[in-house]
Amino acid sequence: MLISRLLITGGSGFIGTNAVQFALDHGIPVCSLDIRPPRNACHTPVWRSGDLLDFPALRAAIQEFRPTHVLHLGARTDLRETGDPEGYAANTRGVRNLAEALAGTPDCARVVYASSMLVCRNGYRPHGPADYCPDTLYGASKVEGEAIVRRAGSPFEWCIVRPTSIWGPWFGAPYRNFFEAIARGVYRHPGGVEVIKALGYVGNTVWQLYRLLDAPAAEIQGGVFYLADYELLAVRQWADWIAAALGAPRIGAVPIPLFRAAALLGDAAQALGVRNPPLTSFRLRNMLTPSSFDLSAIEAVSGPLPYTARQGVRATAEWLEGLTSSSTVRSYSRRDRRTTQMCR
Repeated sequence: MLISRLLITGGSGFIGTNAVQFALDHGIPVCSLDIRPPRNACHTPVWRSGDLLDFPALRAAIQEFRPTHVLHLGARTDLRETGDPEGYAANTRGVRNLAEALAGTPDCARVVYASSMLVCRNGYRPHGPADYCPDTLYGASKVEGEAIVRRAGSPFEWCIVRPTSIWGPWFGAPYRNFFEAIARGVYRHPGGVEVIKALGYVGNTVWQLYRLLDAPAAEIQGGVFYLADYELLAVRQWADWIAAALGAPRIGAVPIPLFRAAALLGDAAQALGVRNPPLTSFRLRNMLTPSSFDLSAIEAVSGPLPYTARQGVRATAEWLEGLTSSSTVRSYSRRDRRTTQMCR
């Protein structure tokens, strides 16, 4: 399937930034629609400011660009909950607005909607695509978003993806904090435990997304796909690779009770208004909870992944080191400049 014009909502986010770059690198005309400016300033020519909750403006932007394919990554993704589900309206009304706006676009052939692994609590392995058990408002908003997609009766092909624990260049919390703590020599392994997780290097995640945009309809239509690297990874091994790539000190271990005490201090700091303490009980629970998902569906579509986890670690370390040595991101190559498409 030819991707003639690709709209990426949330193109200024972490995965979105990498997805926009993939499009530029492969000569795909792309429009990045996001309420925020690009993280990568080189993407400014293809960025258009847009709010998923402003339906008239959203519809106008879509009608002007006339996408043949849409990668919907726009969302509120933080877990700073206030008890008001409306705070996550971008994940619900935003999805409804997008589906309605696209329904009137005859050129649109396929949409990949991003949900989240947190439609189920961390550590729970669902028994089917409609088996939900969120334990956060964010997760609940994503459950509702999936229901909206299914009820929309879309005239185009569609599928839903649930990114797992994705990391790599252009990331933010929590995994950037993890890398930076290792770089500063302040991270310690939890003593006496070996935590195995499903993790995804963003280069592989973007590869999987583009394969879903391009695969035969019969392979993706109405499907739900978890996104992660196929091989589970021991967090201790991963952290040691990061330390080696960053030239950081060897990582020691700390008994679990000390981690729990630090997490309680983080809880108290959070209650006092600190937005992102180094450790909280919620974060510690996630650290210590193993995870795995059924990746057979995405593996059948996307095939072998282009990067190993260790290659991803090296690329991420180089990106972080580049941030410290320069205030600018890499400039476009000649091919990037030639294939860049303005959102007119």
